[in-house]
Amino acid sequence: MGVADNLDAELDMKILLIHQAFAALDEPGGTRHHELARFFAECGHQVVVITSPINYMTGAEQSNEKIEQVKIGSGEVVILRVPVYRAFHRSFVHRTLSFISFMFTSLWYALGVKGVSVVWGTSPPIFQVITAWLVAKLNRRPLLFEVRDLWPAFAIQVGVLKNPVLIAASEWLERFLLRQADLVVVNSPGFTDHVRGRGAKRVEVVPNGSDLDLFVSDDQGRDFRRENGLEGKFVVLYAGAHGLSNDLDQVLVAAEELQAIPEVVFVLVGDGKEKPRLQREASQKGLTNVLFLPSVAKRDMAKVLSGADACLAILKPIPLYGTVFPNKVFDYMAAGKAVLLAIPGVIRQVVEENQAGVAVPPGDPHALAEAVRFLAQNPALVAEMGKNGQKAIEIQYNRKKLAADFLAIIEGLASHSD
Repeated sequence: MGVADNLDAELDMKILLIHQAFAALDEPGGTRHHELARFFAECGHQVVVITSPINYMTGAEQSNEKIEQVKIGSGEVVILRVPVYRAFHRSFVHRTLSFISFMFTSLWYALGVKGVSVVWGTSPPIFQVITAWLVAKLNRRPLLFEVRDLWPAFAIQVGVLKNPVLIAASEWLERFLLRQADLVVVNSPGFTDHVRGRGAKRVEVVPNGSDLDLFVSDDQGRDFRRENGLEGKFVVLYAGAHGLSNDLDQVLVAAEELQAIPEVVFVLVGDGKEKPRLQREASQKGLTNVLFLPSVAKRDMAKVLSGADACLAILKPIPLYGTVFPNKVFDYMAAGKAVLLAIPGVIRQVVEENQAGVAVPPGDPHALAEAVRFLAQNPALVAEMGKNGQKAIEIQYNRKKLAADFLAIIEGLASHSD
């Protein structure tokens, strides 16, 4: 395991992150962990990330480099890309095989990283937290278990996980890892009761947020609109995964209802298992007001979002989804865009309390269409909602402030274990 030879830098703290879906700013996908890692490095720490070479959204190769070592401030971020089973996007079974393969290869590489202060495992998928637990146990270092989604509870409610034996085994594993963790960090206040009820000893909330600096656009979306034939349109933009949970079928039904209003266009940016089917459905329905675009890197999202009037966040009408704090909502707010929200619960409270958008019931395409019609008729209100959202990000959900809070928690965890 000579891969560890270059990881002996004498920095304040060495944080080991196990994260198969880690994405950098120049790659499609959620970049929260890349932003956190850079901030931690700027504060003088070394963050070693063990991840996959395959982008979880597109299935494409992310980098030819097995080891990327980047100096940032007085610290550094080291990314180790380990071999995995590559047929991630074929089916649920193939995706599970990819997760399991990463669990083993990440363990092999992680055991070669010496001098670790804290081991950080993030879920989903929960299999990589098994790696983090084993590495923490063998090195006698504290385990930080970060819960980004409630797995397997979400998978059960969506209907992806149906087998009673697999459900029982998954729930046992979740409880076991939560009890083993020295600290559980959740990214939504809606997750707190769930993890405490399953054995977490200590729980901290570090909510999702965004970085206003990432969404500065010089041209106010003119290039994006011109390139995609959107001049003079009221653009409702969705950016993110096109998966089972995202319920984008509702968008197609709403678009069909709004075809008589030619200035309204839905733009769906991203990739995922459901995208080919959605494209076929839109074509069969003859929807000229729906445009599908490929995933873009986070660095390019400012250009994309600046070309929207309102931005959509939507999930299936499942009770547990009322607990989530989706990253995309905070990015929309940071970009100064009115949020069109089809998700109940804690994130709806954020949007409504800050007057940053309009909420509709999930699973109701008619309500979605009516909300779009209302926003298109009220451009001044749409602009005001966008400004309100930016203000909320600056004051309450600033990624840099939240990163400092997260780092203080990790530093405290490391110091108590010395």
